[in-house]
Amino acid sequence: MSIPSGLTAGTWAFDPSHSEIGFSVRHAGISKVRGSFTDTDAALQVGPSLEDSKVTATIKTASFSSGDENRDGHVRGADFFDVEQFPEMTFVSTAVTGAGETYEIQGDLTIRGITKPVVLDTEFNGVAVDPFGATRAGISGSTTISRKEFGLTWNAALEAGGVLVGDKVTITVDAAFVAPVAA
Repeated sequence: MSIPSGLTAGTWAFDPSHSEIGFSVRHAGISKVRGSFTDTDAALQVGPSLEDSKVTATIKTASFSSGDENRDGHVRGADFFDVEQFPEMTFVSTAVTGAGETYEIQGDLTIRGITKPVVLDTEFNGVAVDPFGATRAGISGSTTISRKEFGLTWNAALEAGGVLVGDKVTITVDAAFVAPVAA
């Protein structure tokens, strides 16, 4: 399969100031908590075809932010991410399929030392040249995981039934990449 129009071969650099890796999870069965990771890195390696292309990402777990410092501290602790023992989450793609604007990026997600396959349903947002002459590409994607499958099992029972933290976590990615500079 051919690569999307405008992408050129080489390693495209992640632009963290124009990207976000976020999440949402059900809280108390009635609302969703949203947040993001503020220390992330990624690379888009574009080959001559989709089969030869790859996406990798590294997320510093200590950069977890949900807007509530008490909750953030708890999630960074041993009950959840245990950032001292597991300072990073990683994603390494194993296959990219699709065409036009819609793609599936299959890959291995590692959280707390546990690796599971996931599929990112991804939209290619196009390529543009910014006012400074840099060529940029954007992708948006999402996947839903079971946090328990990654060893994130802490919870608390609610008096009315149910649990405090839902099992399903939706991970969202909005990523900008900058093209390699021609030699």
